[in-house]
Amino acid sequence: MERCPWCGTDPLYQHYHDTEWGVPLHDDRALFELLNLEGAQAGLSWITILRKRERYRQVFDGFDPHKVATYDAIKKAELLQDAGIVRNRLKIEATIGNARAYLALREAGTSLDAFLWDFVDGQAQINHFASLAEVPAVTPTAERLSKALKKQGFRFVGPTIVYAFMQASGMVNDHLVSCPRHRALS
Repeated sequence: MERCPWCGTDPLYQHYHDTEWGVPLHDDRALFELLNLEGAQAGLSWITILRKRERYRQVFDGFDPHKVATYDAIKKAELLQDAGIVRNRLKIEATIGNARAYLALREAGTSLDAFLWDFVDGQAQINHFASLAEVPAVTPTAERLSKALKKQGFRFVGPTIVYAFMQASGMVNDHLVSCPRHRALS
């Protein structure tokens, strides 16, 4: 199989590419998790976060926004000591703040799924890139979504992070046209 070259030869990365990346995601909890993991990845490689994902799920209560929104100083201190996650105070605080922003969005009557997917009119955008050099790091849609998320109170959602999130969550299909996953997800 001629996979997208970004996943290299690491079996974990290849499995992620083959089964998750670019698959349209509509589950609010899973979208909340992915948005926060993409934020945690800022300045790091995705494989680093992927290797830590199970620990993130453990220490962030399965990314249950209701639980994460209640984290206090004691819980933050525990998280900062956990070598199984990225121990960055700003990223940890952003996840807690994002849980609160998520709950405010829900309280206003909107699901995270509806909010996000509205930016692509509810359908994955199918791109037709032949090489990684053609794939953008940011798009105008990602810039608009980033601004809208920030306006809602979300953090670590800059346009580059948001575009990576859009790719991972299947809002855009950026598998290269030579990759079998491109056809499978189109």
